[in-house]
Amino acid sequence: MAALKEKRTCAQRCEDFGYFVWNPDTKQLLGRTLDKWVYISLYYVAFYIVMSGLFVLALYVLLSTLSPYTPTYRDRLQSPGVVMRPNTYGDEGLLIVYEVNKPDSYTPLIHTLQNYLTPYNRTEQHAHYENEHCNGNKYFTQNEPKDPEQKLLSCPFYRSSLGKCSGMDNSTFGYPDGQPCIIIKMNRVSMDLPPLVNVYFLFFKQKGEPKNLHNIEYFPPNGTFDLHYFPYYGKIAQPSYMNPLVAVKFNSLEKNKLLKIECRVVADKISADNIHDPYEGKVEFEIEIKNGTAVNK
Repeated sequence: MAALKEKRTCAQRCEDFGYFVWNPDTKQLLGRTLDKWVYISLYYVAFYIVMSGLFVLALYVLLSTLSPYTPTYRDRLQSPGVVMRPNTYGDEGLLIVYEVNKPDSYTPLIHTLQNYLTPYNRTEQHAHYENEHCNGNKYFTQNEPKDPEQKLLSCPFYRSSLGKCSGMDNSTFGYPDGQPCIIIKMNRVSMDLPPLVNVYFLFFKQKGEPKNLHNIEYFPPNGTFDLHYFPYYGKIAQPSYMNPLVAVKFNSLEKNKLLKIECRVVADKISADNIHDPYEGKVEFEIEIKNGTAVNK
């Protein structure tokens, strides 16, 4: 009993640990001889090689079942979002404010539109875009490519289709005249969006007094999209795809008053009433055109 209760000194404990690390009598390192360390090392090397191989094989089989033309991530929203240019923001969302007598206030807006429409120049879009399927107002359906190097055709959209809002005849887009243009675009959605029965079109309405929006122009006419721009097969299959655009020109907005305007997509199976996402199927923005004259509000 006395031996069991004997308290070992720190030096003795260190000596015992040293014998555990290397025992010169049995030639053991950490309790194992050299040949046992070789065997156990080979076992774990082989084990992890097999496990890594199984993981790589499972990953390869999984990836081989995925189509490169199908988006990796999908939003739970059933309808595409809508965006606009120029897209300047205020404290509560999209806000366009400028003064007709101060070019510095609207020049950045003009530059935004010019830069955005540059890819829509006829010289920027290749000749192979032209094909017979782009003439009628019907869906341009194509077979999925069998080879990743194979690319699908796309129909061109030229900025000249935007008429007075193309920036070609009037590079200021009407901003100095208090008759600004804005560009509307619907976000891209892959081809598994439910087919549409009607064409896409957009309309604008003001929340409040509708009299302020009685004189507006749409480009293309009626704010419509031709169906031959759809379906969209993804950026890998259709790298040359260009979103169709709609432009609107406000010819008689009331000056010195902040107006709230809403733009929606009107089409079958596209909803614009999701209270949780203000950009699903529509876009809302505020605009104020100042003429430099004080107005009592």
